[in-house]
Amino acid sequence: MTKRNESTTIIRLLSASGFAEMRVTFKEDKRLLMDKLYNVTDAFTMVHPITLTKGKNAKVWDNNDQCYIDFVGGIGVLNFGHCHPHIVTAIINQTQSLIHYAYNAAAHTPYQTFMPRLCELIPISGELSGMLTNSGAEATENAIKIARLKTQRVGVIAFDGGFHGRTLAAVNLNGKVAPYKRGLGPLSGSVYHIPFPSPDNEVSDQQAIDALTRLFEVETDINNIGAIIAEPIQGEGGFQLMSPSFAQYLRAFCDEHGILLIMDEIQSGYGRTGSPFAFPHLGIEPDMILLGKSIAGGLPLGAVVGKASVINGLPKGSLGGTYSGNPVACAAANATIDIMQEDEIWASAKHYAQVIETSIAQWQAEGISPWLYGLTGIGAMRGIELRHAEYGSHPSVMAHVLTQARKRGLLLMPSGKHRHIIRLLPPLTTEPETLQTGLDILRDVLRTIPDQNPADWS
Repeated sequence: MTKRNESTTIIRLLSASGFAEMRVTFKEDKRLLMDKLYNVTDAFTMVHPITLTKGKNAKVWDNNDQCYIDFVGGIGVLNFGHCHPHIVTAIINQTQSLIHYAYNAAAHTPYQTFMPRLCELIPISGELSGMLTNSGAEATENAIKIARLKTQRVGVIAFDGGFHGRTLAAVNLNGKVAPYKRGLGPLSGSVYHIPFPSPDNEVSDQQAIDALTRLFEVETDINNIGAIIAEPIQGEGGFQLMSPSFAQYLRAFCDEHGILLIMDEIQSGYGRTGSPFAFPHLGIEPDMILLGKSIAGGLPLGAVVGKASVINGLPKGSLGGTYSGNPVACAAANATIDIMQEDEIWASAKHYAQVIETSIAQWQAEGISPWLYGLTGIGAMRGIELRHAEYGSHPSVMAHVLTQARKRGLLLMPSGKHRHIIRLLPPLTTEPETLQTGLDILRDVLRTIPDQNPADWS
């Protein structure tokens, strides 16, 4: 129970030892309060200080039964919505037969059923092979191990603004210090970063090529580099599409120098761009792709898939994991592939992309806000950039948008170097009316952004 006065909230919690009492001032951050209440580390940066209890497709409800339209989707995990009935049924059925077995101890049917279906879905020519992991970050880790084992080289090139996970080796690949590398001290060596050329930023192909050339003139021998890893469309970096012409240059460069090209499709994959994967938009085929997030409809699962000539023939026991490819997650993954084969999913993704493009163009024509700069990304993987012609970008603007949208029943997610790009991650199955309602809320919120320097906001 809770007692209130003007300055203090008293919260009494029933625990195993009886009632515990906590006093917090109203001025104290809600997020901090949640940490104290539930014994969760305060190292998390939580975007929305709410507690969810249920979800259905593109809507979620909190513990006060407040409904929100979900444009976050678990940060791109729920491409086919919350609690899709086909996925739920698959999970229930699998839990009644086999919940767990480690694939490196003995094989199980869901893993063996899913892998051929996944490989058939991936448009890389020739025979494919791969492995399942617990997450996208673990997929990244294993891809780096594969590259080292196959090439006998330890160096990796990644890109400014990229994001590849939070495990220690993966975090070193991220093209951003704060918050991922801050305070960690020395990280594993032989990782190099170059600018990310995109039609969505000011980096040209030539700038990236020049940086690559300089790298081998100043930083390292090209024969030390075993892999280049890139997101075809950066997620955390602001939904920026890699320049197709640069991607094609990179493919030829890797072929010339015996370097493996890894495409991180963890956020861009599984229909988010309007096609199953994003790399075909670039006109290339990678040696390996990394998958995670949406491949199992919300259950923990990732994958490394690539050319059999790259992934096979490695030392026995060098890859594997106790929980990797869990039977229940694999059952959900098989159900997810079933959904991807339905025509209405692609019609829905196309509709979503068209509505976003039309809406933003209309808002810009109407001049609803000087902060509305435009769209990034491609297909149904889009970001809305908030940048003022005079004041540039500022994190206070995003904080205002997130808060005001949440108050109106819409959950949004920031991205970009300066937290100035709204990344839109609603399910591809979002009902047209729900999508429109969410966009109407966003339009109204954008109109409320003050047309003045955020440094002067009180």
